[in-house]
Amino acid sequence: MIEDDPEFAELLTEYLAQFDMEVTNYEDPFLGVSAGVGNYDLLLLDLTLPGMDGLEVCEEVVRKYDIPVIISSARSDINDKVESLRLGADDYLPKPYDPKELYARILSLLRRYNKTSNQNEVKSEYEIRGDTVYYRGEALQLTPAEFDILSQLIRKQGITLSREQLINESNVMSDSSQKSLDVIISKIRSKLNNPKAIQAVRGIGYKLI
Repeated sequence: MIEDDPEFAELLTEYLAQFDMEVTNYEDPFLGVSAGVGNYDLLLLDLTLPGMDGLEVCEEVVRKYDIPVIISSARSDINDKVESLRLGADDYLPKPYDPKELYARILSLLRRYNKTSNQNEVKSEYEIRGDTVYYRGEALQLTPAEFDILSQLIRKQGITLSREQLINESNVMSDSSQKSLDVIISKIRSKLNNPKAIQAVRGIGYKLI
């Protein structure tokens, strides 16, 4: 949970504990994001936070991690709700609400998410552990740029990502050209020993099959 109201956070934590749900709360959004959000099963996110708007946190978390997000906010502006869902949040729960409803929504979301994750795990030959990508169980020796691009493709497997998106969302290629991206893709294909694994979509970009 990233929530700057300690009393409200304590209330939810105590309520969810009776269902064997362990909650860690961060009042500081910067600390919450840097604490490894991806290691948790779900993120409950407030929007009004000190130093960083919750919408910014949502965008960063969705971009970096494969984790379900529930927005928990007292902000009643419909634009906040629309923008949260557009950025990739899975649910929006306006305050005040009954903790029973939160619990029900968490269960529903985790069931759907785990079902999808299990299906993807069966189909995918790729796995990301820390800063290493495993392909068919074997660790790939990748440069930072290759790891960065392949990780993006794995997280969006089967979805076409534009060249601009791959470069703009990269942590190490912000100033690189599209020509450099083509070279990196070529090297990744070679290391996968599977030239058809990454498909070029003409006029758009690439997708991992």
